Amino acid sequence: MCAEMLSIVTVQRQSKIPHLQSMLTCLDETALKFARVWIPDPEEVWKSAELLKDYKPGDKVLLLHLEEGKDLEYHLDPKTKELPHLRNPDILVGENDLTALSYLHEPAVLHNLRVRFIDSKLIYTYCGIVLVAINPYEQLPIYGEDIINAYSGQNMGDMDPHIFAVAEEAYKQMARDERNQSIIVSGESGAGKTVSAKYAMRYFATVSGSASEANVEEKVLASNPIMESIGNAKTTRNDNSSRFGKYIEIGFDKRYRIIGANMRTYLLEKSRVVFQAEEERNYHIFYQLCASAKLPEFKMLRLGNADNFNYTKQGGSPVIEGVDDAKEMAHTRQACTLLGISESHQMGIFRILAGILHLGNVGFTSRDADSCTIPPKHEPLCIFCELMGVDYEEMCHWLCHRKLATATETYIKPISKLQATNARDALAKHIYAKLFNWIVDNVNQALHSAVKQHSFIGVLDIYGFETFEINSFEQFCINYANEKLQQQFNMHVFKLEQEEYMKEQIPWTLIDFYDNQPCINLIESKLGILDLLDEECKMPKGTDDTWAQKLYNTHLNKCALFEKPRLSNKAFIIQHFADKVEYQCEGFLEKNKDTVFEEQIKVLKSSKFKMLPELFQDDEKAISPTSATSSGRTPLTRTPAKPTKGRPGQMAKEHKKTVGHQFRNSLHLLMETLNATTPHYVRCIKPNDFKFPFTFDEKRAVQQLRACGVLETIRISAAGFPSRWTYQEFFSRYRVLMKQKDVLSDRKQTCKNVLEKLILDKDKYQFGKTKIFFRAGQVAYLEKLRADKLRAACIRIQKTIRGWLLRKKYLRMRKAAITMQRYVRGYQARCYAKFLRRTKAATIIQKYWRMYVVRRRYKIRRAATIVLQSYLRGFLARNRYRKILREHKAVIIQKRVRGWLARTHYKRSMHAIIYLQCCFRRMMAKRELKKLKIEARSVERYKKLHIGMENKIMQLQRKVDEQNKDYKCLVEKLTNLEGIYNSETEKLRSDLERLQLSEEEAKVATGRVLSLQEEIAKLRKDLEQTRSEKKCIEEHADRYKQETEQLVSNLKEENTLLKQEKEALNHRIVQQAKEMTETMEKKLVEETKQLELDLNDERLRYQNLLNEFSRLEERYDDLKEEMTLMVHVPKPGHKRTDSTHSSNESEYIFSSEIAEMEDIPSRTEEPSEKKVPLDMSLFLKLQKRVTELEQEKQVMQDELDRKEEQVLRSKAKEEERPQIRGAELEYESLKRQELESENKKLKNELNELRKALSEKSAPEVTAPGAPAYRVLMEQLTSVSEELDVRKEEVLILRSQLVSQKEAIQPKDDKNTMTDSTILLEDVQKMKDKGEIAQAYIGLKETNRLLESQLQSQKRSHENEAEALRGEIQSLKEENNRQQQLLAQNLQLPPEARIEASLQHEITRLTNENLYFEELYADDPKKYQSYRISLYKRMIDLMEQLEKQDKTVRKLKKQLKVFAKKIGELEVGQMENISPGQIIDEPIRPVNIPRKEKDFQGMLEYKKEDEQKLVKNLILELKPRGVAVNLIPGLPAYILFMCVRHADYLNDDQKVRSLLTSTINSIKKVLKKRGDDFETVSFWLSNTCRFLHCLKQYSGEEGFMKHNTSRQNEHCLTNFDLAEYRQVLSDLAIQIYQQLVRVLENILQPMIVSGMLEHETIQGVSGVKPTGLRKRTSSIADEGTYTLDSILRQLNSFHSVMCQHGMDPELIKQVVKQMFYIIGAITLNNLLLRKDMCSWSKGMQIRYNVSQLEEWLRDKNLMNSGAKETLEPLIQAAQLLQVKKKTDDDAEAICSMCNALTTAQIVKVLNLYTPVNEFEERVSVSFIRTIQMRLRDRKDSPQLLMDAKHIFPVTFPFNPSSLALETIQIPASLGLGFISRV
Repeated sequence: MCAEMLSIVTVQRQSKIPHLQSMLTCLDETALKFARVWIPDPEEVWKSAELLKDYKPGDKVLLLHLEEGKDLEYHLDPKTKELPHLRNPDILVGENDLTALSYLHEPAVLHNLRVRFIDSKLIYTYCGIVLVAINPYEQLPIYGEDIINAYSGQNMGDMDPHIFAVAEEAYKQMARDERNQSIIVSGESGAGKTVSAKYAMRYFATVSGSASEANVEEKVLASNPIMESIGNAKTTRNDNSSRFGKYIEIGFDKRYRIIGANMRTYLLEKSRVVFQAEEERNYHIFYQLCASAKLPEFKMLRLGNADNFNYTKQGGSPVIEGVDDAKEMAHTRQACTLLGISESHQMGIFRILAGILHLGNVGFTSRDADSCTIPPKHEPLCIFCELMGVDYEEMCHWLCHRKLATATETYIKPISKLQATNARDALAKHIYAKLFNWIVDNVNQALHSAVKQHSFIGVLDIYGFETFEINSFEQFCINYANEKLQQQFNMHVFKLEQEEYMKEQIPWTLIDFYDNQPCINLIESKLGILDLLDEECKMPKGTDDTWAQKLYNTHLNKCALFEKPRLSNKAFIIQHFADKVEYQCEGFLEKNKDTVFEEQIKVLKSSKFKMLPELFQDDEKAISPTSATSSGRTPLTRTPAKPTKGRPGQMAKEHKKTVGHQFRNSLHLLMETLNATTPHYVRCIKPNDFKFPFTFDEKRAVQQLRACGVLETIRISAAGFPSRWTYQEFFSRYRVLMKQKDVLSDRKQTCKNVLEKLILDKDKYQFGKTKIFFRAGQVAYLEKLRADKLRAACIRIQKTIRGWLLRKKYLRMRKAAITMQRYVRGYQARCYAKFLRRTKAATIIQKYWRMYVVRRRYKIRRAATIVLQSYLRGFLARNRYRKILREHKAVIIQKRVRGWLARTHYKRSMHAIIYLQCCFRRMMAKRELKKLKIEARSVERYKKLHIGMENKIMQLQRKVDEQNKDYKCLVEKLTNLEGIYNSETEKLRSDLERLQLSEEEAKVATGRVLSLQEEIAKLRKDLEQTRSEKKCIEEHADRYKQETEQLVSNLKEENTLLKQEKEALNHRIVQQAKEMTETMEKKLVEETKQLELDLNDERLRYQNLLNEFSRLEERYDDLKEEMTLMVHVPKPGHKRTDSTHSSNESEYIFSSEIAEMEDIPSRTEEPSEKKVPLDMSLFLKLQKRVTELEQEKQVMQDELDRKEEQVLRSKAKEEERPQIRGAELEYESLKRQELESENKKLKNELNELRKALSEKSAPEVTAPGAPAYRVLMEQLTSVSEELDVRKEEVLILRSQLVSQKEAIQPKDDKNTMTDSTILLEDVQKMKDKGEIAQAYIGLKETNRLLESQLQSQKRSHENEAEALRGEIQSLKEENNRQQQLLAQNLQLPPEARIEASLQHEITRLTNENLYFEELYADDPKKYQSYRISLYKRMIDLMEQLEKQDKTVRKLKKQLKVFAKKIGELEVGQMENISPGQIIDEPIRPVNIPRKEKDFQGMLEYKKEDEQKLVKNLILELKPRGVAVNLIPGLPAYILFMCVRHADYLNDDQKVRSLLTSTINSIKKVLKKRGDDFETVSFWLSNTCRFLHCLKQYSGEEGFMKHNTSRQNEHCLTNFDLAEYRQVLSDLAIQIYQQLVRVLENILQPMIVSGMLEHETIQGVSGVKPTGLRKRTSSIADEGTYTLDSILRQLNSFHSVMCQHGMDPELIKQVVKQMFYIIGAITLNNLLLRKDMCSWSKGMQIRYNVSQLEEWLRDKNLMNSGAKETLEPLIQAAQLLQVKKKTDDDAEAICSMCNALTTAQIVKVLNLYTPVNEFEERVSVSFIRTIQMRLRDRKDSPQLLMDAKHIFPVTFPFNPSSLALETIQIPASLGLGFISRV
């Protein structure tokens, strides 16, 4: 139908877009003064101007004012009289879709693109169905995975333009319409085609994923580096220019997951292999090889620097800035490996490429004009032949010769040097083309999938329209392909327009648009350009000149699109859709023939290198051969999967097809593929030729816009009704133009009525089914009316407000004036009164002052006179006194001097006399001494002379004796004389001292007199000097005083300054201290926050690992089920165990301390076939448990040592007290000994039993009646009897302990009263009356003393009696309690009685301790001794009971093990046992039914009922049904009570089995109904409650603080389930994460609509007059959500969680996560939607956030941290509303937006779009100011928030106050098989 319509249309090509009549009419209506228009400009293409004068029909000149400030007279064209294009209102500038502009023409399109690109930094813009992409020449952060996730699932018009939006649209239409899709990417070299195609493929790979584990999407992406290395090169326009076109088909399966891909290539530029222009490079792979030449594996290639090879050095630019070719080579090899290209094939590729490089260095030497040679052993050729594996001589020969074949003979002809060089280059190009084709085929093989392809999306990356100064065969083929693509594009646009009109039931009118079918016919029809070219190539002597002449003769003057240049006979001109292009005919024939010498190919085919002949196999098949040109590009086609069979002759004939013919066939195949798909168009624009980032060249942009068909789309849209509004959007926008009476309930009728009044010409609009269609310019006209209405309303509001403000101001001024007058007059009166008072007061003051002055003067004079008199009289008196004093002192001096002289004379005389006496006496003594010495010498001589004479000796002896006697006498006399002498000497010495003193005094007196005289003379002199000095000193003192005063003043000033400095320093110190304190506090807070963040990160990492583990576990289960379904068939009768059950059972295996101690021997005794391998997890857990027990043992040992030390210290004190309880303690010790001996007996008996069982292993040994069986039964009987005996003994012990209280008897105070008889006797003995009287008085005093003692004793006895009564009462109460407890204990099973009695005894002792503490408060010593004995007794008792309890548990465990063995051995002999025995055997006293009031909070079930319990309680329990009416957490309580009973029975296997089944069943339920919020919430609540119960009743002190005494009795006694608590905690984390995912899936469709799109505040419209053209196929048929929808959903979530009894803290965490999801998704959409960034939308967002905060307040969740998660969204809304002009505004924004990143702030400012004309855009300078201020901020460069982020969850301990014994099990659960215990 479209084709028929197009054939009817008259096609005319115009040089530019025509002016439409509607535009002219609109201009005539609005071209008044100040209207803005566009005028042509040679430099800027289009300039903006403003009318200075109203336009009138017939005017030839328009007076315009340019934006640069100049005035201009614009002359209209006298022929066409076309008016300038009108400019769109500023509010429409920068739109996402160019077709949404009111005025659609070239300047509007160009200006809109420039504003978006330069001002807003937006590179993507829609133009109807086309995405215009401008290359920014800069890396932008808009292609991350977060952006992909944001665009995934969104409609195309909902988000800002992006390549991801186009890819999402293609993916969505493929899935919805089940139709193949194509994305056509075109543009000039350097415009970004390859990058756009690469991002589209990355989007598909990320969104869809792969259908297998082979990571096909990675392989698809890995093909890019390979194709870039062999097909891309550096050009003057682009550093990574694709020199070929490619079409990649990405295949999907039925679930729309990538399964494979296929690639077709077109137009490979082979000429680049042998020639490069200046500043260009060859293909990247050659330079990558040269850069990696030093690698060991590349040494055989003999490569070097790129400058050493002719094929890589011609461009002179071997290096690209910022690109490391060696690293790129590594990436290329890695991609090859990923695609399955082996190392050998890779090295083969590199060998061929290196051979091409060496072939380029082969040189030729001219022999003559027609022949040439190659130098012998030419090194480059030798290397080439070695690498290619060909014969050197043969290759050397055929490089210089060619073979000519005629009908009869074959000739070998030498060729010239030029021909040889061209042949060498042709061979190199041919080899490279073949290698390129081979690589593409291998890539396709790697991407091929064995799974059947359901659909595909094709990505076409091909050249855009090209025109250069010299255009040849390559440009001709490219432009021919673009003509075909443009025709397909026009057809598709025309078809979409028609569908839109027909859908809305708008009358269809033919649109005149350019059809390029004539141009295509000129090229490809019969006798067209290609046909004539092929015909000329067949001619033996055909040349380019003859072909040109044929073209002129055939088409010149016959086809309007074909022209001949005036100055050339070897060129022709074709009028393409984009522009006229002149083609040079030179080289067309040669390039079309693609000549390669066959002999050279044969040499290569005979190569020993296996890979090389493979490249040329296509020549033999010749089905879709690779066409090569000598200096052109090669069109490559995909080889069909099933090649057609034909005769060899036919193949040879097809082999001779020309390049043009092959290219035409390939193009037809491509067009067939595109026509069979739904196309999507991406037009890449190159903004400038210098690769400057964000620089826009208008001339280059307009050329490309004209060439790529964007303007043609605009023209087609503008020809009809380009502006399209829904009725609701129109009503919301233009409600201000309606009156109240015009508003009806029917929006459609309301819009019709209003439009008929506003626009009189009905041809300007049409009413569709759901939309209103406007012609160009009408929306601008309506905007003008709306702006005028708003402006008038603003003026009226301003007028009223200003009048009101002025009236208010006048009233305020009047009131202020009256008030001021009143205050001024009062002030003046007060001033006058004050003046009068001051005058009177001054008079009085003057009177009293004058009197005071006179009196003061009189008093001063009188006082001065008196002072003078007193000083004068005193001076005279002092003079008289001095005179008398001098005379008196002179007399005294004379007296003293005279006495001193007399004493001096006397002393001298006495001294002389004494001296004479001494001299005389000394002389006499010396004489006597001399005589004695002479006598002594004479005796000695006499002795010597008469030595031998004995007689003489005897005589002498006698004389000696006599002399001795004399000597003794003399000595006595001498002693007496010495005493006398000494006394006299002392006397004389004292006299001498007195004389000396008197002499000295006389001397001193004489000296004093002389000195006094001298002093008097000196004093006189000094007096004179002093007087003179006094004057000097006084003068000096005056000066010093002045200096001192000045110095003091200076010091005071300095002191003041120093004080100020001190204060400043103190203030500064205080400030610094405060700052340091604040800094430290901030650091502390920051460190705390950092630690919290680290903790949260670690917790998040752990929970993410858990999530990944659960995902892998689910994946494993799915794969296992699939494998089971696909491979295995279950055998009949075989029950398959769930894999998760088995794996988790091994994972969560648990063993208690008893099993650890007692199970090991029993396991060793089992038969060998029963043994199982050691479980490492069990071994590690046991090892950990042993370590914990050793630590506990060490702690207990330390405590025992400490108690023993206390006991030893108190032992001395205890010995003093009477041991009242000795007998009882002896009795207790005896009973303990008896119990221990009984325990030993039981152990011995058990050992005997083991031996009996181990001796014989036959089954009949343990059969009934066998010895072992009898022994076992006897042991069972004895053990049961022993348990009864133990029970009685424990009760006896308990009663003994109760009765054994220390009796504290009061000491009797014995009175000393004298017996009466004794007194009578004493009285009788008394005879004296005085004695009797004294006795009477003593007796009276004694009686008084005894009376007082009796009274005090009476009082003490009364107190003691009262205390005893209280004690008796307490004993009675204690007795009653004991009786009650005894009754309760008797009803308990034997195992629980010991524990209950022990608990009771501890309670009793505690009470007794408190009682005695009060009793002994006055006597600490007694109390201490009592405490020590009590502690000792308690420790002994607890140790005894603990030993008994352990022994009983061990015996029970052993009995259970033996019973289990017997049960296993009895399986084979069940026929010999009666049913009665089987039934009676398991009956135990524990299972006796008890009354309801005695329920102990446990539930009993049989082992075989476990699966039934799990099924009814977990698997089949529905939260919406039965669970709604249950107690919150009832399943958790039931499960825990079952665990309690298993713990009570000490059955670790039952505990482990129940817990494992519970965990696995919960996982199954969540896997089956994991998308149901109520189910996930229900089991999250119950899992947490189960976890809390395990903690609350674990027996750990930290979890028992809030328990009641009854709850503490329910604690677990035998097993430590800490490891299972960790497993349940991990399970709860997984359930929480699943709950968050369910929440997100439910909330995500509501958030954008409710938070952003819905107009919550009526009247504040955020809809712009853009007429957003959402593609019909993109709009999903779904109801719109509002904010109330979100709040209702939040209420639903909250009520469900509260109903399920979820912990309040956990509810807060869920709410915080929900609010984070809402904030993140809202902010991400805001950052990606330009239409949402406006002031009014900011108000809407803030209102919506306030509603969410109100919801938090209503639910009392403000402290949950949910509000803080909305902070980025709140700041973004504030950013939309604040002023954005000045530097102060920038500073305020920087300080306000601390929760937003720099990228987010700049993005919002760039996207900010005014909705009304009164708003202003954000200037570029302001945005730069913000960037400068935020450059030091260290934040994430990521633009979008991570909406998938899940906060780490914690489960705070929340004990339950519910008593387990009060829980009732409803019958609806179907748990009748469990019984309460």
